[in-house]
Amino acid sequence: MDGVEQFVSTPELHSDEAIDSDPLPPGQVWAIGPGSGETGAGLYRIEIAVGPGSDAKILNHPVPPPFRESVKVGEQNLYVRAKELVGNRGPRAHEYSIQLRPFDADKSGAGLGLPVLVACVGGLLERSTRGGTIIVGPLNLGGSVERIPNPVAIAELAVDKQAATLLMPVAARRALNDLLDELWTKINIEFYSDPADGVFKALLE
Repeated sequence: MDGVEQFVSTPELHSDEAIDSDPLPPGQVWAIGPGSGETGAGLYRIEIAVGPGSDAKILNHPVPPPFRESVKVGEQNLYVRAKELVGNRGPRAHEYSIQLRPFDADKSGAGLGLPVLVACVGGLLERSTRGGTIIVGPLNLGGSVERIPNPVAIAELAVDKQAATLLMPVAARRALNDLLDELWTKINIEFYSDPADGVFKALLE
């Protein structure tokens, strides 16, 4: 193949607008990034293949700088909390090949630290991500979840995409009081208290 790296894609979605209720393979997650004022929130699929090595490699070309930051933050949180998250799996002894697939106008990959962390942990532990679940959570290098500017818009988008469950940081709870009653009945919104809680709520046992 002339040394060109080929990325083998998974079968296409049954519809561009809806996410599937089947569990995703280990290392894959659905995520919504908060986006910017111009683009608004956007749906992403993050796919991470874990293999031997010692690096995180983003396969998108060019790599959007905000997504590079999301990966750095997710990776750093994985190393710092390795014992709690993956036991003795030694995350530094693996290579992570990462692909970001945007489905909406926002293609920056900003604010996806927790979804990247979930995908890394799922890949390492070989645990699938819960079906029909979208994960939201910008992290910082210190390991705390950052404030989400537009929780209601994110929840509305998750309903549009026919998600069954939306996993959000508990700090977004008050802002979601403004979500229309009819939307509350269409989606199950679950909250997590910190990154580790978010990771384990996102993965199947």
